[in-house]
Amino acid sequence: QVKLVESGGGSVQSGGSLRLSCVVYGYMISRRCMAWFRQAPGKEREQVASIDSDGRTTHTDSVKGRFTISQDNSKTILYLKMNTLKPEDTALYYCAAAHTRYCTSDRVAAFSNWGRGTQVTVSS
Repeated sequence: QVKLVESGGGSVQSGGSLRLSCVVYGYMISRRCMAWFRQAPGKEREQVASIDSDGRTTHTDSVKGRFTISQDNSKTILYLKMNTLKPEDTALYYCAAAHTRYCTSDRVAAFSNWGRGTQVTVSS
């Protein structure tokens, strides 16, 4: 049974850092396209970063240079290191997995497995 469990969220001040973790049960994350999404109140869910089976990463423009996606293949854990956090980063952050090895789309519909999310709140 596939299960994704996020942790690491919290409340920080602007400029602070957090590291989100996603433990994946049921398969090796190195064989899937994995991604972090976020959803702020009243807004659509958007992809923040992705990593494919070859280790290639993408980051949305608003987080480039501040956030880094990575994975620990031996422990089936996906990470999102977030530095220089801003109030506009406040959202519920989700870990997601696609059925494919490579990331072909950043749309929600392209990802079949989801965690329940972890809340990140950044105060000014």
